[in-house]
Amino acid sequence: MSCYETIQAYAFRSLGYGERLLPRGEYTLCEQFTLIGSGMMLNVYFGVLALVSGFFLAVALAVGKASPNAMFRKPAEWFVFVFRGSPLFIQFFFGYFCFLSLKGVSGFFDPFTSAWLGALVVLFCNTAAYSGEIFYGALLSIPKGDIEAADAYGMTGWLRFKRVTFPTMMRLAWPAYTNEGIFLFHATTLVFFSGFPAKRQQGDALYYASYFADKTFNPFIPYPILAGYFILLTLVLILIFGQFNKRLNRHLPQNKRSKIKLRMNLLR
Repeated sequence: MSCYETIQAYAFRSLGYGERLLPRGEYTLCEQFTLIGSGMMLNVYFGVLALVSGFFLAVALAVGKASPNAMFRKPAEWFVFVFRGSPLFIQFFFGYFCFLSLKGVSGFFDPFTSAWLGALVVLFCNTAAYSGEIFYGALLSIPKGDIEAADAYGMTGWLRFKRVTFPTMMRLAWPAYTNEGIFLFHATTLVFFSGFPAKRQQGDALYYASYFADKTFNPFIPYPILAGYFILLTLVLILIFGQFNKRLNRHLPQNKRSKIKLRMNLLR
């Protein structure tokens, strides 16, 4: 099979299209690049949807934690504490068996036992908790002068939040939120190594990299390929988040604009 035929057969295999049988016998570089790249589509799917949907819950959690009303503050604090206090790998296991138990109660929960939805819910809750803590810290760091200026202009309630509080909170939190977004995409590699099964061997990039490493007994080819794909994905994320950062800081002098720096998150 030529490289062109390999790409045609396996380029969209992780999405359920193309050749159903995985390569057997001779494992070429083209097959490894193609299948691992195909699996990256699932990593991007999990990362994008969890990040976008988790953003709104994170803002709500930050506002809830800052609320003087215990009815809003306590649930937000416990949600953040639970999902920040437990490992993501364990959350995947617990989420899968929780959805599996609920499946017997109601057919509504059937899709949640599949990775495409169940794992997405776990990632959504996890990134919302971490991002919510980032936004909460930024919310507390808003200069009092900004709030006093808004009060002087007669802004109160929702208008003050929309015009002053929220933009300032985003500007202060964005560099740290960028690192959370990058780590979230890296964390998607845990999906198929937790409780959620890969149906018809349709897994993510790490799933296929592990397959080739097991079959060839040589991890020094598939894993560097996987790392290369994630490095490229990280560069794309930095560029996208950097454009948002410029937009948020466009009103500030050049020397006072916050810069996005990649920091390794060693503990999760």
